[in-house]
Amino acid sequence: MRRILGIDPGSIKTGWGVIEVEGGSVTHLESGILRLGTGEMADRLLILHRGLCDVIERLNPSECAVEEIFLAKNFQSVLKLGQARGVALLSAGVASIPVKEFAAKTVKQAICGQGQASKTQMQNMVIRILGLAKNPGEDAADALGIALCAGYSKDGTDADARFRLSTRSRAGGRWRLKES
Repeated sequence: MRRILGIDPGSIKTGWGVIEVEGGSVTHLESGILRLGTGEMADRLLILHRGLCDVIERLNPSECAVEEIFLAKNFQSVLKLGQARGVALLSAGVASIPVKEFAAKTVKQAICGQGQASKTQMQNMVIRILGLAKNPGEDAADALGIALCAGYSKDGTDADARFRLSTRSRAGGRWRLKES
């Protein structure tokens, strides 16, 4: 059984979600949003670190998956996002949890079947895949999508991947159901 913590880092709010993958079944354990506020960056990063450490201590994940930085027009935003990602990586590292990193496009392809999926499409698919009674919120749904992408990947410990990369895609961008 794999217990995966997905993290969608942000400098104002960070989504997180924990799933369990066993064989072909996936179970949602818990998810939420850490609200960091708009104060001093050092204070926000400390809130993020403490929040993630609390999640890690309570739910004891065996793996962690974090979204990679995407190119943005605002350099300051990318810098702050990078700092939040660093804290997420550090939080997992302090707990000796192996980390995988996924591009947003890869996560969208794994969950929705296309790399250009909208936020709404992602939320709807995460709700459907995990059988959630209500929408966990945009950031938490993204974090759960990141965790699901890690669960679907083949290179995890005892991974029973549901999806595999298509060999027809040069960019490694197409996912399809694994043949039984």
